[in-house]
Amino acid sequence: MLGKPTRKPAARNQVASDGNANGPAGAIRRRNVEKILKAAESVFAKKGFAGASTAEIARKAGVPKANLHYYFRTKQELYASVLDAILEVWLDALDQEIQPEADPATALSNYIARKMAASQRSPEPSRLWAIEVIGGGRHVQPFLRNRLRRLVKEKTTVIEGWIAAGKLKPVNPTHLLFMIWAMTQTYADFAAQIAAVLDKKSLDDAVFATGSETIRSLILNGLGARQKIRL
Repeated sequence: MLGKPTRKPAARNQVASDGNANGPAGAIRRRNVEKILKAAESVFAKKGFAGASTAEIARKAGVPKANLHYYFRTKQELYASVLDAILEVWLDALDQEIQPEADPATALSNYIARKMAASQRSPEPSRLWAIEVIGGGRHVQPFLRNRLRRLVKEKTTVIEGWIAAGKLKPVNPTHLLFMIWAMTQTYADFAAQIAAVLDKKSLDDAVFATGSETIRSLILNGLGARQKIRL
């Protein structure tokens, strides 16, 4: 089993340990790592962990296989780093937006917008995450049962506070978050299905804008939340 995917990726440690991370050599390393991670997202999303090979990822990244293993010693380390990047984007959005002092309608609207933006900009990481979890989440169980569980419990308390204050209709906060995850990530994970039904080659800005507004309306109207108008 892999270690926690939220640990500091090996490649980042490598960049920091090879001298001046802000100099020309550090810039080259950062570019190489970015290319490798991007290629890995794509290959892992299509083939999963077992079907992907570091040789194929290196070819897609345009770097020698030896260079890939310089930054990521094993396929497991590379996979963990890819998952780490996905999780940080999602957790950052949840942690920043769902705060006790925030206006609930604004916070939920912003959270939905950020999740939809992630689905639009980076669909392959979302698909990779779906493949991993559908397969049982073997590589991410420590994260799911520890960090994610703690964060969801914390944000559940925030939402319960909004409900107790009369700012939202009663709802199960945990399942509310499940619903938001499902509605926003489907635009990445099932993009081909949505595009086919809409008779489009791919999902464009208009689809994501309409999807975001529909999700926002369903959630806010269902919770009786009204977004404050800034004057």
